[in-house]
Parts: sequence; structure tokens; C-alpha cells
Amino acid sequence: MPFALYLLALVVFAMGTSEFMLAGLVPDISSHFDVSVGTAGLLTSAFAAGMVIGAPTMAALTRRLPVKSTLLGCVFVFAAAHVVGALTAEFSVLFITRVIAAIVNAGFLAVALGAATKLVAPDAKGRAVAVLLAGTTVATVAGVPAGALLGAALGWQSTFWAIALLCAPAAIGIAVGFTNQADDTSREDSSSTSLRVELAQLASPRLVLTMMVASLVNAGTFATLTFLAPIVTDTAGMSQWSVSVALVLFGVGSFMGVTVAGRLSDARPRIVIVAGGSGLLLGWIALTFFATNPVALLGLVFAQGVLGFAVGSTLITRVLYSAAGAPTMAGSYATAALNVGAAVGPVLAAAALGVVPGALGPVWVAVITTAAALLLTISLLRLIAPAKS
Repeated sequence: MPFALYLLALVVFAMGTSEFMLAGLVPDISSHFDVSVGTAGLLTSAFAAGMVIGAPTMAALTRRLPVKSTLLGCVFVFAAAHVVGALTAEFSVLFITRVIAAIVNAGFLAVALGAATKLVAPDAKGRAVAVLLAGTTVATVAGVPAGALLGAALGWQSTFWAIALLCAPAAIGIAVGFTNQADDTSREDSSSTSLRVELAQLASPRLVLTMMVASLVNAGTFATLTFLAPIVTDTAGMSQWSVSVALVLFGVGSFMGVTVAGRLSDARPRIVIVAGGSGLLLGWIALTFFATNPVALLGLVFAQGVLGFAVGSTLITRVLYSAAGAPTMAGSYATAALNVGAAVGPVLAAAALGVVPGALGPVWVAVITTAAALLLTISLLRLIAPAKS
């Protein structure tokens, strides 16, 4: 894999840490700005909404700009948003900075996914996606827990400063190590394919179906992940410290999942999607029965991290293959598919908490969305993952 991919993954790590870090900072932010916990929690929704809106918008606006300059611009704005967020005394300003950070985060990921596929062979898109998404999984393993500890020790603003500082070496790495190869290819793509033609790809049943299935799988994964803490403490009766253990296990599993999928998703996507999707569904069902057993719970959390990200990243790769006719917008379609699930899943999970007794409502959401994704996939497998693609 080209070294430039690992530089992009470093930025994805910083951005992934920022996306998930609020899970441990909401109470402190609520107290600091004298707002309710629910209001402070809207910062997470703002980020998710910004990601969904930002991916196609940024990709469309920057499609004729040099890839390297676009990536650097996104990193600089992302860092600046965190500096302003750390300094502000107004919750409304912090809210706006989260939306801006999410938009440039989505823009970076959309452009990076497109650039990554141009840095590798046509049949190695899955491995390129795996390298980038590894940045997100490492964020859940190391970045988010470290951010929570830093925030607890020095205040929530310190985590924002740390993210901004982490952007500096990432920006330097891109400036020095990113070649002009992707820029040259991007100019050719944007000049040979109009934006209208690329947007018309969204009428393709194959692309829309693949995006839908990817969103359903990710909705289930993020529904449970978002509300994993009450499952660990209330359902399993474990201590608050065990939440960090569960998150780390999930993160390690997700890293393994994208790594394995990166080696299989190009040549054998059907095996990963069907076999992995079946295992994922069975795992969610098992979690509803064995969540009261701490050992079983932690084992299933790890396994679901592996399967959820293996299947999810493979489907994101299939989106890129399905959007081959949209060379500068394909990355935004993949990013949107990922983040629609990440935004909708927690909303459905929150609603399920009021319907299903206890803390297992989010897991039942995962069961339903994963089952729907699997039924669609099996019914239309030739469309989602053709034998030769």
C-alpha cells in the first residue's frame, strides 16, 4: 500500500477521535455551559448531520480542485474549529464549530476515499478502504479512551486542543508525502465526467441498493455502540470502568474486522457479506439473551466489532465499485452511506429505549436493521456483489 494512504489514515484517526469523543465529555460540557445533558448531547447529532450533508456537498464543490490542497484545507479548517470550540464561552458557538468540523471531516473522508482508490490497482479498492477505516477503528481503541482520560484530568477543552495539535503532523505529512499523482488523475476525471453525469449515478439500482444495505448494517452497529454503556452497567451489572474495557474490545475487534475484510472484500465480497452478515445477525440475537452474563457480553462485543466492521467496510467498498461511473463523487456516496447509518441508528436506538424494557432496545434495533440488510442482500446478491466486478 502507498505510504500516502497511511498519512490519510492518521487524519482519519484524529477526525474519528473527535467524532466519538463526546461520549465521555457530554456531562462536563453540560455543566460548563449550564445546559441540560440532553441539550449537550445534541452536539453528537450536529456532528452526524454535518457528516451526511458534508460528504456530497464538499465533494461537489471541490471536484475540480487539487486533491492535495483540498485535503490540507479540510485539515486546517478542522483544526481551527476545535481551537474555536475550546476557547468559546457560548454553547451556540460550540454547536456551530461541531457542524463545521463534521462537514470538513466528511469532505476529507469523501475526497480521501476517492483519492485512495486512484493510488492503488483497480482491484485493490477494498484494501485501500481498510487502511483508511483502520484510522477510525484505532480511534475507538486508543483515541476516544485517551480523550476521555485527558478531559477528566484537565477539562473537556484539553481534548479539543489535543485534536487540534494532532492535525499538525497530519497536515505536514500530507504536504510532504502526498504526491501529485492523485491530483493529475482527479483533473482528468473532473474534466471528462460532468457533475450531472456523476449525480445521475444515484439512479443506478445497484448503487442505491448497496448504499441502503451499508446504511442498515452500520445503523445496527452504531445503535448498539452508542448505548453500550447502559448495557454494560445496567444489564450486565458491571462497574463503570468496565465500559472502557468493552469499548476497547469493540475497537480491537473492529480493527481486526477491517483488516480481514481488506484482504477479502475485493476478491471474495460475497463470503464476507453473506457469511459475515449472517454471523453478525446471530451475534446481535445472542446478545439479547446473554447480555446479563459479563463474560458472554464482553466476548460478543468483541465478535460484533469484528463482524460489524468487516461487513460494513466491505459494503462501503462495494459502493465505490458501484459508483465507478462517478470518479470524483464516489467517495462522497460511500461516506454518506456510512454516516446515514451512524446518524439514524442511535436515533432509532434512543426511541427503542422507551419501548423495550431495560437497556436492550438498541440491540433489538440492530437485530431488525441487520436482518433487513441480510434479506435484501441475499435476494439481490448478484446486483450488490456480481461474480465479476
